[in-house]
Amino acid sequence: MRKRVYFDNASTTKVDEKVVREMLPYFSEIFGNASSQHDIGIKAKDALERSRRIIAKSIKANIGEIIFTSGGTEANNFALKGLFFSNYPQKNHIITTKIEHDSILNVCRWLETQGAKITYLDVDEEGFVDIEDIKKSITDKTFLVSIIHGNNEIGTIQDIEAIGKLCREKKVLFHTDACQSFTKVPINVGKQNLDLVTLNAHKIYGPKGVGALYIRDGIQITPFAHGGGHEKKLRSGTENIPGIVGFAKSVDISNEKDVRRMTTLRDKLIEGLLKIENVKLNGPVGDKRLCNNINVSFNNIEGEAIGGYLENERIYTSTGSACMSNTLQTSHVLKALGLSPLQSNSSLRISISKYTTEDDINYFLEKITKIVKKLRIISPLTK
Repeated sequence: MRKRVYFDNASTTKVDEKVVREMLPYFSEIFGNASSQHDIGIKAKDALERSRRIIAKSIKANIGEIIFTSGGTEANNFALKGLFFSNYPQKNHIITTKIEHDSILNVCRWLETQGAKITYLDVDEEGFVDIEDIKKSITDKTFLVSIIHGNNEIGTIQDIEAIGKLCREKKVLFHTDACQSFTKVPINVGKQNLDLVTLNAHKIYGPKGVGALYIRDGIQITPFAHGGGHEKKLRSGTENIPGIVGFAKSVDISNEKDVRRMTTLRDKLIEGLLKIENVKLNGPVGDKRLCNNINVSFNNIEGEAIGGYLENERIYTSTGSACMSNTLQTSHVLKALGLSPLQSNSSLRISISKYTTEDDINYFLEKITKIVKKLRIISPLTK
C-alpha cells in the first residue's frame, strides 16, 4: 500500500502515544469527579491541578489564571462575550482584524447585535496588522483588542509584544488566540503584556475537546457557564480530567528541537513548491511564519482539484481553515491579503508536524509537480 502523508496538521494533529498512555488511567482507574471528596475524586483533583500548573508554567502564568474549556472556540467565545457583558454599556468597542479565526469574527458579528461596536482592521500583503492602525482605532469606549498570534491559514506571527505594550499603555485589555502558535512560538504573558490567551490541545498532539483560557488575575469577566462553580466559578461543569491530563502532557513533551526540525522541512517544502511555474507563497517567510505552515496559490488551477488528486495519492491537505472547508466561500484571510477570488480558490494549505519526514516532503513534491502539470494542461483558465 502507498504511504500516507498527512499534511493537514493546522486542522488537527495525531495524538502522541505518550499523551494517550498518560490519559488512559483517568478513564477507568482514576475516574473520579474532581469535586468529590473521596480518594478517587481527590486523585482526579490532584491531576487537574498538576495539569493546570504545567500549562500555566509554559506561558509564565500563575496557576490560578488558567481556566479549562472544551477547546479554542469556547475559549474565544468566553473571552469576547465575557468581557463585553462585564463592560457594557460603559464600554462597547472591540478592535480586531479581518484575518481572525471564525470563532472570533462570528462572535464579533453576534456581539454587534447586542450593542457592540467592532473595528475590523486591515492587514498588509503578508498578513501583518499595523500597530499605528490599532493605536488610531482606540477610543474611550474601547475595552478590548483581540488579535490572533499565529494565523491558522497563512502562518503569519503577529508582534504580540508590541501590541501588548500599546494596549497596556492605553489601559485596554489585550486578548490573543494562540491555538496555532502555542508551543511553537514562545509566549510569556508578563513580558508580552497579555491579558487573555486562548490555548487548545488538539493542535499540539493532544486530544480534541479540551482547551484553556488564560485570564490575568484581577480581570473582571462574566462567567461563561453557571452551575456548580467549577473553574473559579467562571466555567461550571465537571472537568474533563482525561482530556486535561492529555493536554498537559502534550505541553510537557513539546520542545524546541521539534520546532527547529519542522522549520527546516517547511523551508524545503516551500523551496520545492516555488520551483513549480506560476506558484505564489501566501504569507511571510522565515521566522515571521509558523514553523509548520505553508500556503500557496497555484494560479489558474482550483485548489479543491489539487487536493482531490493529492488525496488519491494518500496525501492529505486543506484549501484553508478546516472550520470552513465544507463551504464554497472564498477565504476571508486570503481576501484580506488582496488576493483575487481566482487566486484564493487556487490556494492550498499544507501544514506539517513533528512526525513529518524528509521522505514525506520529497514524495509530496514529486506528486504535486505532476498533478499541477496535468491540471494546467486541462484547465480552461490556462488556454
